[in-house]
Amino acid sequence: MLRSTKIVATLGPASSDPAVLERMVRSGVDVVRLNFSHGTAEDHLARATLIKEISRKTGRTVGIMCDLQGPKIRVGKFRDGKITLQKGQSFILDAGCELGDQERSGLDYKELPRDVAEGAVLLLDDGKIVLDVIQVRGEEVHTVVRHGGVLSNNKGINRQGGGLTAPALTPKDIEDIRTAAKLNADYLAVSFPKSGADMYMAKELMRASGGKAFLIAKIERAEAVVEPALKEIMNACDGIMVARGDLAVEVGDASVPALQKKMIRMARELNKLTITATQMMESMIASPVPTRAEVSDVANAVLDGTDAVMLSAESASGRYPVEAIEAMDRICIEAEQSMPLNLERDFLNRVFTRVDQSIAMAGLFTAFHLKVKAIATLTESGSTALWMSRLNCGVPIYALTSQTATRYRCSLFRDVYPLMVKYVGHDREELLFEAEKVLVDNGVVRDGDLIVLTIGEPIGKAGGTNTMKIVKVGEHRKK
Repeated sequence: MLRSTKIVATLGPASSDPAVLERMVRSGVDVVRLNFSHGTAEDHLARATLIKEISRKTGRTVGIMCDLQGPKIRVGKFRDGKITLQKGQSFILDAGCELGDQERSGLDYKELPRDVAEGAVLLLDDGKIVLDVIQVRGEEVHTVVRHGGVLSNNKGINRQGGGLTAPALTPKDIEDIRTAAKLNADYLAVSFPKSGADMYMAKELMRASGGKAFLIAKIERAEAVVEPALKEIMNACDGIMVARGDLAVEVGDASVPALQKKMIRMARELNKLTITATQMMESMIASPVPTRAEVSDVANAVLDGTDAVMLSAESASGRYPVEAIEAMDRICIEAEQSMPLNLERDFLNRVFTRVDQSIAMAGLFTAFHLKVKAIATLTESGSTALWMSRLNCGVPIYALTSQTATRYRCSLFRDVYPLMVKYVGHDREELLFEAEKVLVDNGVVRDGDLIVLTIGEPIGKAGGTNTMKIVKVGEHRKK
């Protein structure tokens, strides 16, 4: 059975073996994530080459997403590798400290003393340790431990409520964008953007490097979820990642579920993609089966309308990367079967200002009421398929394209299944015949089935979809 929601899997030591990676792809991976927080440029280039080889071997379209590290807001290293903080003790975060001890630690982020003041609350190691700032003296942030625990080298720092001024793009990120362009990444995920300007800068750097990747904004700062910043960020990117880890630390874990639903709904209304991420199958790092809570979490993201659900450590360093993908696959399929179809309601109050977007919506409406077998959209850029995928009509959408980049980009679109088609000159009837043949050859349809097909004229021009046609499969061949 076709799965509408896509699966993104992070690559790492657990998924570096070609045989394991091939099993992951055959189990349902749609997009692989290369985490630029770890590894070298050579490592990422080698993994990209390998995934392309496996994609060709298996016949599956697997996109590549490069995820930038972003600013490192972390404590430094300790003389003994770690310390234990007790509730009520004094502790200093010192930008001038080289090696930390029981009384103080260094900082990778040297601007912290200028970003905080008395009364600020700092959360270390994903909120496991909480420090109250009592004063700032020069390069030293003096705190009292509210919640203690073991603190080891290079653990992350967040400020409750946000407010750290670190730029979204570091010198390392700028170099990594060049690497992403070199390996022909389909998607580039930008960490910790605070405004649309951060996304525009990343896009300019990507284009200047010769890359065509779609940009994904990782929403993980408190500043990014408030209006008008959230809408500004969405307008500046092609999609968002609901990055629930750092976001939960900054805004509080109880706020995240409602924010997740709000962001997915807003993104779909703005024709943007969404990825739901962080701890979706966390227990499967060490267990071959997910917890019931994790099953519900994945299913709820599907019911929210997310384009994709993502595995992080589960597939990068866990013991059961293949089993995690198989579990995610069956949960998504089961959740999708229970989703109600409310296309008429979804069409209310929608205004279409472009011809191609109007044709896309007309195709959806016709497919829904006529109960056709499939929607086929001949697309150069993938835009028509993207617009169609924003609403659920219960009919699979096949993006037929002659552009390899578009084929792999469509791998992240919910409800969309990309197939390659040859553009036969500029003959419309020949092209329709070729499109029908591709669908038949791939087992999508058979003679007698009805399909809704959209096409643009002049043929081969991006953004030119202007025709919708209802086709009975096989009629072309009989003439």
